[in-house]
Amino acid sequence: MWFPHCATVDAMTRKATMDVPDLHGKLAVVTGGSDGVGLGLATRLAAAGAELILPVRNPDKGRRAVEQIRATVPDAQLSIRALDLASLQSVADLAGELLAEGRPINLLINNAGVMNPPRRQTTIDGFELQWGTNHLGHFALTGRLMPLLMAGSARVTTQSSISARGNAINWDDLNFEKSYSAMKAYSQSKIANLMFGLELDRRSQTAGWGITSNVSHPGVTATNLLAAQPHMGRNKDTANVRVIRTLARIGVGPQTVDQGLLPALYAATHPDAEGGKFYGPSGFQQLRGEPAEQEVYRPARSVADAARLWSVSEQLVGLQYAQR
Repeated sequence: MWFPHCATVDAMTRKATMDVPDLHGKLAVVTGGSDGVGLGLATRLAAAGAELILPVRNPDKGRRAVEQIRATVPDAQLSIRALDLASLQSVADLAGELLAEGRPINLLINNAGVMNPPRRQTTIDGFELQWGTNHLGHFALTGRLMPLLMAGSARVTTQSSISARGNAINWDDLNFEKSYSAMKAYSQSKIANLMFGLELDRRSQTAGWGITSNVSHPGVTATNLLAAQPHMGRNKDTANVRVIRTLARIGVGPQTVDQGLLPALYAATHPDAEGGKFYGPSGFQQLRGEPAEQEVYRPARSVADAARLWSVSEQLVGLQYAQR
């Protein structure tokens, strides 16, 4: 494991308690790093000395994120790159750029996501938006970066969600063309994230890729993804706003970003975090709390289903990982 020791980062950036290893000399890639949990993770990694690559869809948000990180970590080493996970060509372009640079990647956090658009939308390649972005986009990105991940003996942490415990993979209608439910489509993408992260570790162990892969989820965290989705023409709250209000009524408010990022930070950096494990908040119903290992949700436990998802995903994105 490439993490040498745990060293407490500066108290100014350690707003929620967890020591982070010394990451000087390490290269980290964090998707979705322009706001919310991703921005918080990027800030913590920068404070620990990592050099950061932040692939972003919106360059203006990316530049603002860089300013925010440097306001906290003035000597942060970071760059923004263009990436739209809803476009397989954009994924290929970013991977090609990084492969041409040839620098080993030590840490990849697959964090970006889209949640609950109120009407069915598709990616540039025709996939249901959440399925195509949250799962297939990250599956393709990780696959194309494999030479750099292997060279860096990387740890790969993929962000799932407590929504993953709700539904199974809809094998007969992966793109929800027959009947669309935004929440079911989101849940499917998060189940796929969980299955992918665990299967990546199994395949790495079998094939000797030298990659450690695990999965995390943030519980219920007050981010733009959860609470500030556009109504997109509807004059009513999104389902997620209603969830927040319901939780508030029973006295269970969402975590802050600084709290919600801890499971991913632990999974991605802590020396005790293991490959093939699932980490989330340890409190009531995993809604909030300190990071801890969690039981894999039932829909994601089947190794056969994980292998099937892997094969289907390779076919859909037109990319084959190294043989198992």
